[in-house]
Amino acid sequence: MEDERMTIREMCDAFEVTPRTLRFYESKELLFPIREGQKRLFTRRDRARLKLILRGKRFGFNLEDIRQLLDLYSIGDGQVTQLTETLKLAQKRLVEMQQQRDDLSRAITELGEQIELGEQTLSEKTGKASAA
Repeated sequence: MEDERMTIREMCDAFEVTPRTLRFYESKELLFPIREGQKRLFTRRDRARLKLILRGKRFGFNLEDIRQLLDLYSIGDGQVTQLTETLKLAQKRLVEMQQQRDDLSRAITELGEQIELGEQTLSEKTGKASAA
């Protein structure tokens, strides 16, 4: 099946995406299915590219960065440039994600403290109201 062409429905089922997603990636020049009339047939190369696109999206890369990295595959240097640029982008994204995690952790802590303060304040006010 690896060398077989897949229909849009088969791609959707295999990668858990919608036909609209595949058409969108095609319009952004990320995928290049073979056209037979109205039918789109996806090759092994398209499947590999879609796998990388979905992974890149999960890591928070934008589609333009993903497209540029995918385009580096065929420049003829054994993917050295592609791997170098991918590593640079991945390292930058990792730092961003770690910062987001740290920011989120601080916000969670602060929100928890505010909730606790709010509960104490409410308890004091409802306790005073009951005593009166």
